[in-house]
Amino acid sequence: MKLVIVESPAKARTIGRYLGPEYDVAASVGHVRDLPKKELGVDVDNGFEPKYETIHGKGKVLKELKSKSKNTEGIILATDPDREGEAIAYHVAHHLGFEDDRSRFERVTFREITKNAVESALASPEALDLNKVEAQQARRILDRLVGYQVSPFLWKPIRPGLSAGRVQTVALRLICEREDEIQAFESVEYWSITARLEKDEQPFGARLHKIDGKAFTLDNEEQAQAVMTAVRNVDFIAAEVKRRERKRNPAAPFTTSTLQQAASKRFRFSARRTMSTAQRLYDGIEIGQRGAVGLITYMRTDSTRVAPGAVEAARKWIKGEFGEDYVSSSPRLWAGKQQKAAQDAHEAIRPTDPTLHPDDVR
Repeated sequence: MKLVIVESPAKARTIGRYLGPEYDVAASVGHVRDLPKKELGVDVDNGFEPKYETIHGKGKVLKELKSKSKNTEGIILATDPDREGEAIAYHVAHHLGFEDDRSRFERVTFREITKNAVESALASPEALDLNKVEAQQARRILDRLVGYQVSPFLWKPIRPGLSAGRVQTVALRLICEREDEIQAFESVEYWSITARLEKDEQPFGARLHKIDGKAFTLDNEEQAQAVMTAVRNVDFIAAEVKRRERKRNPAAPFTTSTLQQAASKRFRFSARRTMSTAQRLYDGIEIGQRGAVGLITYMRTDSTRVAPGAVEAARKWIKGEFGEDYVSSSPRLWAGKQQKAAQDAHEAIRPTDPTLHPDDVR
């Protein structure tokens, strides 16, 4: 039997159902080690070496994982495929004897929790990516250095206990600079004239753009009233009607940021609530006789790329559900400045199975 370690109990249940009795799937329940809360925890005089300690309440989890690992053929680290997931895998492995015998440990990653994805990942295990672990450590150290050394500046002028983060501090400066620009803006008065017209009981608005064929500006109410008086009793004639078709392209597949924006706009969700909901959809939910099923791909991504197999599955479903007219002649690809800068470590956020109807998963 092999021990498979993931982050969440929900994810463990979903994967456990796919793998069967020859695998023991257990959860670390998130991070197990972190920098201490009551001190800086970073030796700035010796290469910024971090000082880690077991998170309160995680001692029991580590003890259980240690017990499970003693009589296994090997340990498979199947945490999320990002820096945080790699760090969790490393800290768990460190506690289970990684430095003494690295050959016992394998690292697998998958972007969706489906039977095919999990089995494919297990068929191609890799080594723990220590470069990614160090990248997470560097980010965590920066968070701590900024948070512990900048936060006290907020306590006296604003409120005790406020935290200044590595990202939000810079964002706050940008907001303040933009607000300064707004406050310094000198407004200029201008007026416009729009006629409310009605033809065959279909009202519409017509804005005045030219007078005697010439463009104009109205700098004050007096000028606007003068024009109003001049055109008040004039007959309005529709001299020309132009019709044209507009083509609107679909939005690109969701990245983390566009998912958060859409959820905020449509449902008034906070970023935290959106990511918490997405995490549950990724980990898997119970669907009748199908059991636990992962519903979306990994939700932390800056890419709009979609796997070819997923594109083909979506096109097949759309064709069967709505007909040929609703399927483009070739798959659509997205590009642009943001995509050129994307890390593209994961594909876009998408449903794992396009045939699942929302009514089937409620």
